Amino acid sequence: MLRVIGLLLLIPLFDAVLLVALATGVIYPIRPLVVVALVVLTALVGMLLVRAEGRATLQSIQRKLATGEVPTNELVDGGLLIAAGAFFLTPGLVTDAVGLLLAIPVTRYPIRAAVRRWVIEPYIDAKTGGFASGQVYVGGFPNEDGQGPATGAGGPTGGGSAGSSGFDPDDATDVDFEDSEN
Repeated sequence: MLRVIGLLLLIPLFDAVLLVALATGVIYPIRPLVVVALVVLTALVGMLLVRAEGRATLQSIQRKLATGEVPTNELVDGGLLIAAGAFFLTPGLVTDAVGLLLAIPVTRYPIRAAVRRWVIEPYIDAKTGGFASGQVYVGGFPNEDGQGPATGAGGPTGGGSAGSSGFDPDDATDVDFEDSEN
């Protein structure tokens, strides 16, 4: 998490360095007024792109909801478009480039997949104990000391040591209640 915050703090620094380098002519001799016009133009074009993509995403959400489907990808796209809008509103060429990556559908799809894999799924697993993704331990009772899952048959190791969990499936009896006469 600290790496992400550090990266987000470095983006404005890169923006400032690039703008100063362009305005002073270190990289390429451009007049400062042209640099300011370029920043404003990229922000305006980017906001128009975010607006159009936002409308398309909203229509897709409404279409999926009307058919009874869950619009998970569309909701992630909506969040990425909000982030893109924030990047476009921040003055600078680097932030506009990041906003453009988030706004264009071709580059947004791999970013959406990465966000789902490394942000959303771990968060949901942490909040639900693994029930949402199916990463739930179903191996039986904890060890005798009450700590951790059992490592016996059906445990996380896949079977083997029946003595460590205290339950031996070969020693268990099968009770048939229909044959009992009480």
